Amino acid sequence: MQQFFSVADAAGPTAALIAEVLACRQNPKKDQLLGLGKTLGLLFLNPSLRTRASTELAARNLGMDVHVLNGGADTWAMEFAQGAIMNNTRVEHIKDAAGVLGRYYDILGLRSFASLQNREADYGEPVLDALKRYSGKQLVSLESATRHPLQSLADMATIQSHATKPALKVVLAWAPHIKPLPQAVANSFAEWSLAAGHSLTIAHPPGMELAPQFTQGATLNHNLEEALQGADFVYVKNWSAYEPYGHVPTNYQNWMLTEQHLASAPAARIMHCLPVRRNVELSDELLDGPRSLVLEQAENRIYAAQAVLRRMLLHIV
Repeated sequence: MQQFFSVADAAGPTAALIAEVLACRQNPKKDQLLGLGKTLGLLFLNPSLRTRASTELAARNLGMDVHVLNGGADTWAMEFAQGAIMNNTRVEHIKDAAGVLGRYYDILGLRSFASLQNREADYGEPVLDALKRYSGKQLVSLESATRHPLQSLADMATIQSHATKPALKVVLAWAPHIKPLPQAVANSFAEWSLAAGHSLTIAHPPGMELAPQFTQGATLNHNLEEALQGADFVYVKNWSAYEPYGHVPTNYQNWMLTEQHLASAPAARIMHCLPVRRNVELSDELLDGPRSLVLEQAENRIYAAQAVLRRMLLHIV
């Protein structure tokens, strides 16, 4: 595995990689000598709690040495534009920074959110691609402008752990929020759910469609109660609009999921990637109740990262 940006990088059936995640969970220290003498550099251009902590723990389970760099605090302000005349506040070009990091570390990780200002620029993934190109090293996405593959891999492992039948109805349910959020988690969850063979319904208000390349094969529904009928798993997440890009409606507070919404889905388990705005996106009764899988999802972030890093280590000469 040379990179981990999307479900396509699973390089085969998703079931195989999901099985590796669950095997790592069963025995986290099994490969603790595999990464001995290898280094992982994690560059965070945006905040993180679970992604940072889980990836560090995963690397250490494999015996790796880990360094974390927080963009803007631990690094110079970076320029990403090609051919830029750097006479402003940006001190270091990504070409130079990536080239240096490529000489320091065996594997790199990058977190870089969408700007929500320019859809074409965000969906072109210039930051992720530049670090990969100029570092020359294996690179794992810790969430990019368009996807969050480690989160989605952990989500698939969580669903697999609680599946009680072969054919599952999974619902991705839009939720209100106080500000515009990127589409990365929702895009990625849809992409991985469909690749895993789940029957995916995406419930959202009119105008909140995701990019079509992520939803082909899913059922789209503007009625939350109807979409939830018979659901086995409900993944709650806010996202801003794909068109007009970054737009967020303000009059859909009734989309906050509560127990009342789930009358037609008595066995449904509730998922959220965290952090969550309690009693805005999801009610306390669901987050703290027996339906909730959010803490297990968070724990599985360790083993998702571990399975990916393990595959990368096996490809280092």
